[in-house]
Amino acid sequence: MNSEDRVSAVKGIGAKTESHLARIGIYTVGDFIEHYPREYHTYDVPISIDNTEFDNCRQYGYSVVLSEIPKLLKRGRTAIVSVMLHEGTASVQAVWYHSPYIRQQLQPGKRIVLYGKIIRKGSRRILEHPDIYTEEQYALLQKSLQPVYGLTEGVTQNFFIKTMHQILDSGMLVPDPLPTDIRRAYHLAEYNYALRQIHFPENEESCRLARRRLVFDEFLVFALSVKRLKKENHQIQNHYPIREESAVEDFMASLPYTLTRAQLRVWQEIAGDLKSPVVMNRLVQGDVGSGKTMIAALAMFAAASAGFQSCMMAPTEVLAKQHYENLQALFEPFHITTVLLTGSMTASVKRKVYNKIDNHEADVIIGTQALFQEKAVYDKLALIVTDEQHRFGVRQREQLAMKSQDGEPHVLVMSATPIPRTLAIILYSDLDISVVDEKPANRLPIKNCVVGTGYRPTAYRFLQQQVMSGHQVYVVCPMVEESENIEAENVQDYTEKLRQALPQNIKVEYLHGQMKPDQKNQIMERFSAGEIQILVSTTVIEVGVDVPNATVMMIENAERFGLAQLHQLRGRVGRGDAQSYCIFIYGQDNKKVKERLDIMLNTNDGFKIASEDLKLRGPGDMFGIRQSGSMIFKIGDVFVDSACLVEAGKAADTIFEEDPELESEKYAPLKRRITVNLSENSEQIIL
Repeated sequence: MNSEDRVSAVKGIGAKTESHLARIGIYTVGDFIEHYPREYHTYDVPISIDNTEFDNCRQYGYSVVLSEIPKLLKRGRTAIVSVMLHEGTASVQAVWYHSPYIRQQLQPGKRIVLYGKIIRKGSRRILEHPDIYTEEQYALLQKSLQPVYGLTEGVTQNFFIKTMHQILDSGMLVPDPLPTDIRRAYHLAEYNYALRQIHFPENEESCRLARRRLVFDEFLVFALSVKRLKKENHQIQNHYPIREESAVEDFMASLPYTLTRAQLRVWQEIAGDLKSPVVMNRLVQGDVGSGKTMIAALAMFAAASAGFQSCMMAPTEVLAKQHYENLQALFEPFHITTVLLTGSMTASVKRKVYNKIDNHEADVIIGTQALFQEKAVYDKLALIVTDEQHRFGVRQREQLAMKSQDGEPHVLVMSATPIPRTLAIILYSDLDISVVDEKPANRLPIKNCVVGTGYRPTAYRFLQQQVMSGHQVYVVCPMVEESENIEAENVQDYTEKLRQALPQNIKVEYLHGQMKPDQKNQIMERFSAGEIQILVSTTVIEVGVDVPNATVMMIENAERFGLAQLHQLRGRVGRGDAQSYCIFIYGQDNKKVKERLDIMLNTNDGFKIASEDLKLRGPGDMFGIRQSGSMIFKIGDVFVDSACLVEAGKAADTIFEEDPELESEKYAPLKRRITVNLSENSEQIIL
């Protein structure tokens, strides 16, 4: 057996299990061993159920003596074992679903350890489906880290762990892709040792060593992949020289506001690219609300003034339509024609747009993935702009670039991902980088507060005041609908709750990712038009339209979100002249939860927020906060592993200087990995 064999070569994996594993991207033995744990269960000293300091985001071992006989209940076809646990004045209900045999392990008068997570349902505390251990068994577990994998239906944790042991114990060795001198220079563990320790660590330190090695490999392959892309990009001749600075100055003079110094600086960098001998491949990085779209508008205006076409891709139809309406109003006085092209348009409307594009009756084309469908033929496509560009990959950009008849177009990529410049240089090393590090002068800092659920009546009164003042409100809930197993607010019930609590003339609607695209578009358009005053939503509004009139973001169960995600959500408000507010409501009255959310009060720096979040996490969270969105990394995280990313970037520089084509035998294993990486991940090789 070797790593390239189909996963069905492993004993115990038949056709049915093979199809289940394919759903999570496991096709070969190598894929199986590179399916890393998403977290580890750590087994601390058992605590009592009356411990008031427990964090019910985490699992604990609870030392209990049963004082009553467990009951076997029936709910429809579901068998439920239930027993009340008592300690001092505290009571917890322990329940197990579909497991009637559990009763045999629960003997009154005997001390056991139940390992699980206590949740609150109203006034009740429930310990759902905990693992059961004797005191001796639990004592052994306290010395270990137990892997927990992200799996799919039909594949259990026990089966996956057993199969992983079988593969790693088979004696199969994977050739180490790193040369010895690189490993020694960066103090990295041997590859096969790292694989074993990442799945079944002997202790926390060996797990950290293993993880660092595997993260380094991912970052190194990534850095070398984008270096190859940059080398190719910087050899492409500019067939669309654009030297229209004076026309752009007239356009800027027509704007009802003055651009910031940061916007003007970045525009000068772009203007230099547009007239240089090679095509532009530039990233414009800036926090939400920093004015990146206006910079893109300057570039598209310059292209149109030079007689060329440009297009802007947006991640959603609603956002594409908003960009279209805003840019059409800006460009129309200068006789520049703007059109919209999206997938939901009727065939006849699309045909008319295609004709305008083909005949160059359209100068600026705004849309979604429909922009690179086969029927869209461009006359002189000189500039591609991608908005919230992590939604688009290299292959999609190349598809659109192929539609430019006379040569490769310029590419302008925009990102609101809060990554420091030192890391961005590595992550986006196929692009030149500009940073918009200043917000428009009329933007007031958002006022924040972190409060418990007892603050809700006051919050509702505040929402009502804001709406009565003519403003709008976002409310974010973590769930779409009520769950039997999770105590958290959901958008459907919460919408009704707000409708009951607020005057009837306040229009409250909800939005979530399970709705049909047409429904979502309609709701967002009505909110954007001011027809809806309060929008209750899941995080689907993270990449949403710009609604300057929205002044309040209220987030329920804020403890259930990553802090970087909370930062992105907060960026939905504060986009107009009025003072804006963000209210973080936590559902767990817990010291650690409050301490973590208080970070949001002290800084608006996205990277600092993620870094502070990491400091508060324990060894069971060694895989970090995974704030990288659609990054291709299986184990690395650009926030958590920033130091490792910098080291991998240095190693990539050294390797590239020594052997830019990786032709030597020394780098052959790395070259194979880079080839696979570019072919498998070209949809999303850029963040």
